[in-house]
Amino acid sequence: MDDALVWRAAAAERRALADDLDGLGGEQWCSPTLCAAWDVRTVSAHLVAALDSSPWPLLAALVRSGGRVHRANDLLARRTAQRPTADLVGLLRGRADTRAAPPVIGARGPLTDVLVHAGDIRLPLGLAHEPSAEGVRAGLEFVVAGRPVGFAPRGRLAGLRLVAEDLDRSWGQGEVVAGRGIDLLMAACGRAAVLERLHGDGAVLLARRLNP
Repeated sequence: MDDALVWRAAAAERRALADDLDGLGGEQWCSPTLCAAWDVRTVSAHLVAALDSSPWPLLAALVRSGGRVHRANDLLARRTAQRPTADLVGLLRGRADTRAAPPVIGARGPLTDVLVHAGDIRLPLGLAHEPSAEGVRAGLEFVVAGRPVGFAPRGRLAGLRLVAEDLDRSWGQGEVVAGRGIDLLMAACGRAAVLERLHGDGAVLLARRLNP
């Protein structure tokens, strides 16, 4: 999957999530997500902030956080989350075609970001999370064979073979972890809540790594 297709997949996922967010009630925006310490509003704000064409908000957050990237992302997401929900939906939809990626990570990083965070929002709300097969394949290739800085720490997937039964594809070598591709992707990115959807000898090992 070349970068042009990856960007189009990311744009489609952002628009689909914006449609879901547009249908939420006020209390649902405050609902917890699978992303620790962030509610629906804050996860949505993170996705919006990541698509800002100006680097200055992130640079300012990095200064305030003492150069700690994760802390800077949290500050920026919480600040963006102060906007009205209608603004967040409009910005996510309006910036859907943005093609900006951090150095090293490449186009598959932003695609993986929206795939995983959309699941963070949808699954606790009981909404369907069925992203495109092509997008999920690209995300799994990224976390297994790319440079997934900030997504999957080195060693989490060592000795594991991820088998996406709905995609008829596998990645890695070792004990099998099998299930839907999107559930494998979310587990690879640290979402222990989807482990119950996976099976295989390797699922036990992955669970230990996510819940030490």
